[in-house]
Amino acid sequence: MIDLQLIEECKCGNFNNFRKLVELSSPFAYSVAFRMLGDEDQAKDVVQETMVTIWEKLKKIKTAEVYKTWIYRVVVNKCYDEMRRRKRNPEFVTDEQSWKLISNRISEGPSAALENNETSRIIRILTEKLSPRQKAVFVLSELEGMSNDEISGITGISKSAVKANLYHARKTISQRVEKYL
Repeated sequence: MIDLQLIEECKCGNFNNFRKLVELSSPFAYSVAFRMLGDEDQAKDVVQETMVTIWEKLKKIKTAEVYKTWIYRVVVNKCYDEMRRRKRNPEFVTDEQSWKLISNRISEGPSAALENNETSRIIRILTEKLSPRQKAVFVLSELEGMSNDEISGITGISKSAVKANLYHARKTISQRVEKYL
């Protein structure tokens, strides 16, 4: 767990404690990035960019709770940037084989690369028709298990907008699943 003392020591320039902060923050940052982008390499890049941003702006953080919301916001915004870049330069083609396995977990272990590749393809197929905002709300709610209040704090949209975006995301994904089953 990330505590205020660790953040305060990082603010003073303690690189060893910043390494601890990165180790504690990277897993949940990667989880959100991977699920939003559906690509391991791009998710790793987003996490790396996020950690650089954290180092540059850490002095503004006052509490550990604010830190957690802030890091999610940074990750989501960097994912938005990546999705906009992707839209300008599309590079992904879907196929029906991707629909065979539906999983919402990130794998570790010997077969992790294969499972993560399959998971990323499924996530992309299911969420490719969602707007970036709907995708962020869906990932944070359904895959990360966050409340609407937390999502509102991270995305900067109202709680009612979170509910509306989540409704539309679920409806779109449900239609896509029905289409292929």
